[in-house]
Amino acid sequence: MNVVRRSAAALAVTAVIGAAGVPAAQAASPSPSLPSGLYGTGDPTYDGVWRQSLALLAHDAVGVRPAAAGVEWLAGQQCADGAFAPYRADTAKPCDAKTPVDTNMTAAAVQALAALGGHDAVTGKAVTWLKSAQGKDGGWGYTAGGPSDANSTSLVIGALAAAGERPQDVVKGGRSAQDALLAFAIPCDDAKGAGAFAYQPDKKGALAANPDATAAGVLGSLGKGLAAEAAGTAAAPSCADGDDLTPERAAANGASYLADALAADGHLMSALPGSEDQPDYGNTADAVVALAAQGGAARAAGPLKWLERNAVAWAKQSGPAAYAQLILAAHAAGGDPRDFGGTDLVRLLNASGPAPQSAQRPATADSEATSESDDGFGVWWYVGVCLVAGVGIGFLLSGRNRKQQP
Repeated sequence: MNVVRRSAAALAVTAVIGAAGVPAAQAASPSPSLPSGLYGTGDPTYDGVWRQSLALLAHDAVGVRPAAAGVEWLAGQQCADGAFAPYRADTAKPCDAKTPVDTNMTAAAVQALAALGGHDAVTGKAVTWLKSAQGKDGGWGYTAGGPSDANSTSLVIGALAAAGERPQDVVKGGRSAQDALLAFAIPCDDAKGAGAFAYQPDKKGALAANPDATAAGVLGSLGKGLAAEAAGTAAAPSCADGDDLTPERAAANGASYLADALAADGHLMSALPGSEDQPDYGNTADAVVALAAQGGAARAAGPLKWLERNAVAWAKQSGPAAYAQLILAAHAAGGDPRDFGGTDLVRLLNASGPAPQSAQRPATADSEATSESDDGFGVWWYVGVCLVAGVGIGFLLSGRNRKQQP
């Protein structure tokens, strides 16, 4: 991994990561007053909306109709301007300038609520806020006004598509969402990262390969979200530059990079600064979804088998978001989430939150659910995320504090 340049905020985050290489279940103490509709027992301060959104997406993907209380809790976390923060303990208190809203939570919530159906007012307001947070380069950063990154831009593209928008038509400063994403694509003649996506360019504009940003970039280039399904059979991905790099070509290039990165061991390694040299289960699950979405389920069979053999213990330690990531990987790549290496992931996810209404979602997909950030807060926000998440949470954490050094 290349040496990284860090601001004071990033240095604070790195110090926490280095000191807190423990599973999420150990890093976060359960709160005595968690809402009954929330998934998981850990402190939701930094990831409540994220884990709730993934859990609901995973249930929808496997035909489980989630509890109305779980859906209501997620919809009720929205601020009046349409944005979502990770967790609002008191939703009767209006959001203000110090409420830590961000694009990732908002995009994830949109994807989940759009998949369930019946939440047009909530998702419409959220999409309006996301559009207002778009950068002049056409992309999105983690917070409104922050520098764009591949992960955040891809998550928002997935949200736009889920809400019925055409991401390529969402333009700021003459540049579209997918124009911004292509700016993170590394050319095929780069020996160290041919075809990959970078999280962000460094100060000189150089791009360094980031496997999870690549998984995100593949999905974003395809206009797909976190719960993407497998594509039809496609030719094995290869990296090929052209005079005009299209989103489809960038997705194939990214898939080629991921296939090469997974070829030796079947998994990705953790890239978090200060972490031990260990497999990254969450990012591997993200890569499975990306490979299947770009080239078909068979393309992701190898890393999916590795996850079936090795990732269940990690998921049990990490909680509902991890269960959901594995379910979504199995769903995309033709696995059985109810027999995932001998483990019923759906049952474990069910047990981590409010009991679902039914095992099969009604054909209408309707739910019974009803239906403001500053830089100073950012240091402690990212520190808290790292404490809660540990290693392997995938899109939410990948590269958040990594800006490559020249």
